[in-house]
Amino acid sequence: MSKEEIPKDYDFKKEKEWEKKWEDENIYKYIGDGSRPRYVIDTPPPYPTGAIHLGHVLNWVYIDMNARYRRQKGYDVLFPQGWDCHGLPTEVKVEETHGIKKNDVSRAQFRQYCIDLTTKNIASMKADMKAMGYSQDWTREFVTMNPEYMKRTQYSFLKMYEDGLIYQGKHPVNWCPRCQTAIAFAEVEYSDNTTFLNYVNFPPAVEDSYNDIASSQESGKQADPKEEGILIATTRPELMSACVAVVIHPEDERYTHLLGKYVEVPLSHQKVKIIADEEVDPEFGTGAVMICTFGDKTDVSWVQKYDLEVIDVIDDSGTLTAAAGRYEGMDLQTCKKQTIEDLDSEGYLLKKEQVDQNVGQCWRCKTPVEILLKEQWFVAVRDLIEKTKVAANEMNWVPEHMKSRMINWADSMEWDWCISRQRIFATPIPVWYCKDCGKVILPEVEDLPIDPTVDKPKHACECGCEEFVPEVDVLDTWMDSSISPLSIAGWPDEDYVNHFPSDIRPQGHDIIRTWAFYTTLRCIALTGQKPFDDIVINGMVFGEDGNKMSKSRPEFVVGPEEVIEKYGADSLRTWAANSVPGSDVIFDWKDIKHGYRFLRKFWNAFRFISMQIFDEEISYDDVKDNLGPIDLWILSKLNNLNRTVDEAFAEYNFAETITSIERFFWHDFCDEYIEAVKYRLYTDVSDESRRAAKYTLRTVVETSLKLLAPIAPFFTEEVYQYFSDESIHTTSWPEVYDELINEEMENKGETTVELIDEVRRFKSSAKIPLNAELSEVNVYTSDEDLVDVFNQFDADIKGTLKINDLAISSGKPEVHEKIIEVEPDMSQIGPKFKGDAGKIIGYLKSTPIDEIGSVLDESHELTIGDIVVPEDMLNIKKEIVGASGKKVDILQSENLDMIVEVIR
Repeated sequence: MSKEEIPKDYDFKKEKEWEKKWEDENIYKYIGDGSRPRYVIDTPPPYPTGAIHLGHVLNWVYIDMNARYRRQKGYDVLFPQGWDCHGLPTEVKVEETHGIKKNDVSRAQFRQYCIDLTTKNIASMKADMKAMGYSQDWTREFVTMNPEYMKRTQYSFLKMYEDGLIYQGKHPVNWCPRCQTAIAFAEVEYSDNTTFLNYVNFPPAVEDSYNDIASSQESGKQADPKEEGILIATTRPELMSACVAVVIHPEDERYTHLLGKYVEVPLSHQKVKIIADEEVDPEFGTGAVMICTFGDKTDVSWVQKYDLEVIDVIDDSGTLTAAAGRYEGMDLQTCKKQTIEDLDSEGYLLKKEQVDQNVGQCWRCKTPVEILLKEQWFVAVRDLIEKTKVAANEMNWVPEHMKSRMINWADSMEWDWCISRQRIFATPIPVWYCKDCGKVILPEVEDLPIDPTVDKPKHACECGCEEFVPEVDVLDTWMDSSISPLSIAGWPDEDYVNHFPSDIRPQGHDIIRTWAFYTTLRCIALTGQKPFDDIVINGMVFGEDGNKMSKSRPEFVVGPEEVIEKYGADSLRTWAANSVPGSDVIFDWKDIKHGYRFLRKFWNAFRFISMQIFDEEISYDDVKDNLGPIDLWILSKLNNLNRTVDEAFAEYNFAETITSIERFFWHDFCDEYIEAVKYRLYTDVSDESRRAAKYTLRTVVETSLKLLAPIAPFFTEEVYQYFSDESIHTTSWPEVYDELINEEMENKGETTVELIDEVRRFKSSAKIPLNAELSEVNVYTSDEDLVDVFNQFDADIKGTLKINDLAISSGKPEVHEKIIEVEPDMSQIGPKFKGDAGKIIGYLKSTPIDEIGSVLDESHELTIGDIVVPEDMLNIKKEIVGASGKKVDILQSENLDMIVEVIR
């Protein structure tokens, strides 16, 4: 093979060709026959939004590098890809696209809209993933909306129901008025907001009114708004019609005299009792709080604790009900505005002050959530918390501190997991209700999956009734995705145990409290085992402005396709690789360009040496006795690099892999070794030395390619085709040659490289071509070890620097300054010596420079007749000469005990 057969530049556009070849040859297929150790990846199933973003890139590059590395290490890798289709994201998009709400069309039509959109989006995202070089086994693809997956989800529901871990009950739930569905606490996002804290007087209730909560209007006597009662500071005055008590701290001396007494709620006029609870913060607002049903989690806790009445003032759509009195039919924002105006006009509002607020909102549509009392299905989370924490502690978390997020979330769980949703596009809850007795009717396992709105039970109810009411609610989408490791393993088939637990769960830190938590809890409930051994967490991607990339700031959003078009997928992958698990990553174009330059550097180095490394087959045994010291240096570093990268991949320390490879290949190999062996390739040296250099060059390039292959699969495949017809991605991890690892030789090599670099820097600064010959170089040092090192590497020093005569000596050079030119400084001589200036000029021109130099060295002045010229009135040019009397350049190393004398 000749260098001319290799293109001058690396063409990343060929990535598409390799993508197709890999797919055609199905080289990433999981075999599963037990002939190799298995490695199972519990791959995140993303929502099919239609395009992957840089967060996906970061996450899946982590996954793909690990998968490729494990294959090279001899594992049979199960790397499936799933799609988490169901739930709000898709439904919200369908409603936006078609300009409808879910109930505007039939359930079947709405579901078909969702299926059509999802199918289209999956195809698009799948193409994006392939363009990134991800090595999934697409024959193992799973889609949560398909019957096979829905069957598993429904079976898991039945099993947990029969075990008492799923139940139905009427409890307060987080409710999205826009999506009109319950959502779990883990799906509530919080955003900062500015609002007003309204200081409202709750006047003392009229004494002869009812003793229980009732409207004072019924007694015909209302409290005086101006009579001092208890001052409440609230950000939600629109909920006062649902107020059922006022609570203070039991040790708050301002209010203890009021305990057990009643006040009247402004505007709605119900009478409520003042009670005490230690949860009240006396420092916030006025230290007195109204309990509403329901404003927040604390209200729920107090209502349950003190068995208070529940007043439903908000309906499913966020509209005020008849219980809100004069505000019936208003939306919440209109009600708040009108309530504040009424409080002011009727004399209840004392003042307002602006405050910062943390508002809970729906994770998909960003609508503020409300807490409503609803009949829903729940997972008994609190029964499984301790087992879930034990399982979390059994896993290897990368980074370790991310485990605390899961443990802290588990410890904070006060409510069970609400798993029913009032939507359509999701896995149906597989139950019916007997029309007569209301008993829950379950399907047969062999009939799953079922849709209770379409299918019917096979048998009559125990009471004899044959009419059934279908459950129209569906399951939370996390009920689908939280069994991903079980689905991948083939559960509930008996042999699922061969693939469960998964070896690894890779995911973002933003879904630890959802996907990681729910998966662990559900697998504990269904199998009694942790779901995976390792959990590797990736961070979020931030834009160049330092903020998280978001659709709300499109000017700072960069799509993967834009990067691929300009620099190729591998440049983007090197950016992703150069990050630390758990940490957020800033996207910067200069990092992409750096990765691109590195790949081009690699290509150029490979192309340069290609003429030398392919003309004959040379094995290690052929050259091991003829390897020169510079060969042994780079080969030791190469094998140490192999160990470092191997260990870093195994520990998910991806940044260490790419930085170590770049540092070695770019600096040690390209900048130092290649330059140091050129003379052995192109000048008259022994055949043994030339073959040793060729072997070393090829070994370094081929080994480096295999180390780099998990990170830059397209590039390494393109280069490796010149080495073999086999795909680099079906080769094994390169062997480490322990006998070649030599710390002493590495130190000696680094020392020699320092000397070579010192002289090369001198050539560059002196505008001497790097390939120009130097007549003589003398190295002086007081370190005898350095003398031995330089003598051992003398051939490489001479050959690399084009030195005709190299001498290594102990001690210091014998050099001195020699005056080689003296000119009069006429700006000084003219004014002072005037007419005698000509004598001075004549003397300088007629007298040998050596004679002038001797006089100046001795007396630092010139005496010409009766004229005395001081040295500072002369322009003197000197040069350094060595013991031989030849002009020399002196180089003083900052890092080594040496002085270098260069004779050009």
